[in-house]
Order: sequence, then structure tokens, then C-alpha cells
Amino acid sequence: MLIHPQINPVALQLGPLAVHWYGITYLVAFALFMFLGVRRLRHEPYASLSGTQAWSRRDVEDILFLGVMGVVIGGRLGYCLFYKPGYYLSHPLEVFFVWQGGMSFHGGMLGVVGAMLWFAHSRRKPWLQVADFVAPCVPTGLAAGRVGNFINGELWGRVADPSLPWAMLFRGAGDVPRHPSQVYQFLLEGLLLFVLLWLYARKPRRTGQVAAAFLFGYGVLRFVAEFFREPDDFLGLLSFGLSMGQWLCLPMIVGGIGLWWWAGQRPVARST
Repeated sequence: MLIHPQINPVALQLGPLAVHWYGITYLVAFALFMFLGVRRLRHEPYASLSGTQAWSRRDVEDILFLGVMGVVIGGRLGYCLFYKPGYYLSHPLEVFFVWQGGMSFHGGMLGVVGAMLWFAHSRRKPWLQVADFVAPCVPTGLAAGRVGNFINGELWGRVADPSLPWAMLFRGAGDVPRHPSQVYQFLLEGLLLFVLLWLYARKPRRTGQVAAAFLFGYGVLRFVAEFFREPDDFLGLLSFGLSMGQWLCLPMIVGGIGLWWWAGQRPVARST
């Protein structure tokens, strides 16, 4: 049985200024997005688009800026609305108390969708083309976030069989071995999803199919990972024994299938 190393969440202390590992993982996520986005410009159809439809490094920088805004605002509002609506309805000002923690991936994703809609409208680009560009660059950021969760010793897994070689004791989670679900999510919705999407996006696809593959792939992999993750203590398991995370993944899976089928009826994306 392993024991969580209990890493200090503060990576660097400079007087009153504390730099947290979790903040560093966010910076790594944004840097990886920029790195991959610039390389995505070499993929078709983006590499061959010209005129007003052309893509540039400036577009990647602007998408990143808007995406950061969408992640922060959407992630916070999503947590308040999806997980604790009653509490924040009674304490509305605490919605802005981001230092207390509380972010939702699904809310952050909706925030990013809003950011992409704004970007597409302002640059007069097809929205699904923008979504297809962004989708393969996202999973590495999710992987970085799970590293932060593991360092903080949070979002631990459900109780595991003591004979499981990688079962782990987490501080604050009792004296029972648990699944290191942060590692599972790092591997599944982070690295595995990135490899699959990056390879899938390298071939000509109909507009919208890469984004659809992300919705479906993330939804399925997160749904599976939730079976090993301890549900939020203030919610527990909901209907049919599913967690809130699993219920929020179901619309992603259905939406991904529907979008992929709909996009399949359209012509293959080609340069103009």
C-alpha cells in the first residue's frame, strides 16, 4: 500500500507571496495549449486557408486569452450552479470568493464554448472550425490540472482493495486505501484522449467531427474514471448510483454522437 507523499501545496514562498503548485499547473496548461496550437496551424485545413479565412499565431494567442477567461468564469459559475446552487443562492457574494476553491470542468467547458463563439463571431470564422482547432489542444491542459489535484491530495478515489499494488492512503481520507483517481484521470482524459484526438485530427475530417470526438471521448473517459473517484461528500451518489460528474458527462456523450453524425452529412473540410 502506498502513502500519498503529502507535498506542500506552496511551491515557492516569497515573503507574503505564495506560489502554489496548482497555479503552476494552470500556467503549464496554458503553455502547452500555445505550443500545440502553433503546431496545429500546420494541419489541414488551417495550413492552406488564405485571405480572411487564414489562421495565424495571433489567433492562437487570442483564443488562449479568451479561453482562460472562459475557464475561470465558467468553471466558477458552473461549480456554484451544478454542485451547490442552494448554498450560493443564499450566499450570492461568495460566488466571487474564488480563493475558497470550487471549480467545475463542465462549467469551464461551457465558458470556453462561449469564448470560442465570441472569437468566431469577431473573426468571421465558422464556429465549428474554431472548435475543431481547439479540441486536440485541450487534453494536455486537463492532464496538468490532475497533476495539481494529486499534489494537493484532493479529489481522491473511492475505497480500494488493500491488495491493489497502487492503492494509496490520502491525508484527510481516513485510514483506508483508496484509488489514486487523479492519476487515472491524468492518464485517461489527459494523455490517452490527447493521443487519440491528435492522431484523429491529422486526417481530413468533416467540419465539427474533431470537436465531436472530443465531446464523446472526454465524456466516456470521465464517466469511467468517476467509478473510481469519491463523489462529493455534500452530494454523494445521485439517481441510478451515478455521481454528478457522470450525469454531466451524459449530455457530452450524446451531444458528441449527434454532432459527429450531423457533421458526417456535410462535405469534408478543405482549404479555400
